[in-house]
Amino acid sequence: MRTIVQRAAMLCAGCFVAQGSVAAEPAAVQERAAITQESQYLQVAQSQTGFERWIRGFRAEALSRGISARTYDAAFRGAKLNEKVIERDRSQSEFTKQLWEYLDSAVSDTRVSNGRGKVDDLRRELAQIEQRYDVDARAFVAIWGLESAYGEYMGNINIIEALATLAYEGRREKFAKQQLIEALRIIQRGDITADQISGSWAGAMGHTQFIPTSYQAYAQDFDGDGRRDVWNRDDPRDALASTANYLKEFGWQKGQPWGVEIKIPAGFNYAAADLKVKKPVRDWNALGVRLIEGGTLPNYGDAAILLPAGANGPAFAVFKNFYVIKRYNNANSYAMAVGHLGDRIFGGGPIRAEWPRGDRGLLRAERMELQHKLTAKGFSTQGVDGVIGPNTIEAVRRYQRAIGVIPDGYPSLRLLQRLK
Repeated sequence: MRTIVQRAAMLCAGCFVAQGSVAAEPAAVQERAAITQESQYLQVAQSQTGFERWIRGFRAEALSRGISARTYDAAFRGAKLNEKVIERDRSQSEFTKQLWEYLDSAVSDTRVSNGRGKVDDLRRELAQIEQRYDVDARAFVAIWGLESAYGEYMGNINIIEALATLAYEGRREKFAKQQLIEALRIIQRGDITADQISGSWAGAMGHTQFIPTSYQAYAQDFDGDGRRDVWNRDDPRDALASTANYLKEFGWQKGQPWGVEIKIPAGFNYAAADLKVKKPVRDWNALGVRLIEGGTLPNYGDAAILLPAGANGPAFAVFKNFYVIKRYNNANSYAMAVGHLGDRIFGGGPIRAEWPRGDRGLLRAERMELQHKLTAKGFSTQGVDGVIGPNTIEAVRRYQRAIGVIPDGYPSLRLLQRLK
């Protein structure tokens, strides 16, 4: 049997012949290229050896935490270091999509239409899940649509291999080990077999992409067959019930919206447009905030004002359910996408106000430059990391107030240029 290095070198040699890119080069160049390729494949082989050593070492830890030798050995049979997982984990996009670009894709006409089709196909089952968990179908159907396009793209990477690769690589070792132990427990319980437990490179599984710890805490056997099967392409009931159960546990308010589109009155104090500033609806109404179509805000409890594109874009009053969705994925853009997709699937219309589509997102280097320049001018962002979080938004607001513009906290390219 050939070694990994020998097999890889043969494939590489075949590439040279097929491409015809080396034959015309001087012999010395060809030799250097061959040495480089051989070195790269040797590195892969050494990594695989180290990975296999890691698997043997982790076995004792897994067994000490209740995983049987039979389960462990079956789960790791044939496992390989997955270079694609490492590549995905280390990659960091230089570009940031603007929210409206993300929503164009997340709430596309196709996704809305497909969602309506699923609702028609599963109307009885969705009603049963709604009744049992007291959660609106629009919420868990929208999560299904965003996470896997209604089961079309659940991921086909073996979860054990993916999580073991992340644990071995080391950058996310603690997280990966925790998830790996829970994945092994899922197999040991009999919910899924070792060769069928598949999902994304980061360990998310099934129709609605639960990580193993969330699966263990919230997954449901809705159809009563003894297995919490969130992977079944032909029957998504367990997955949808599991997602409904998750939302219920974090306080979903049935019959209430995630948010409503609003109009901001002239003279509005934009410092109040902050997710941490929650007021009773009557207070917002008293300040002149109105629904986009006119009329006072409905009373769904305390609300916060969200301006995802600053003062020049759409505005929303968001309620309890917005924050519940964020427990599934802690991003405002995700919560908006889930909420808006659910609305559209169940008959709601598009967002009415115009997005500032002429703006482009800041590159990571530009976000870091923005933070650096704000801090240098006395508006500290509490660090320079290229991540636009609450500290940076507050620093932007303070700078905007200082220069006499609307303090909406929106980190635009125009603002960066003014800082220069």
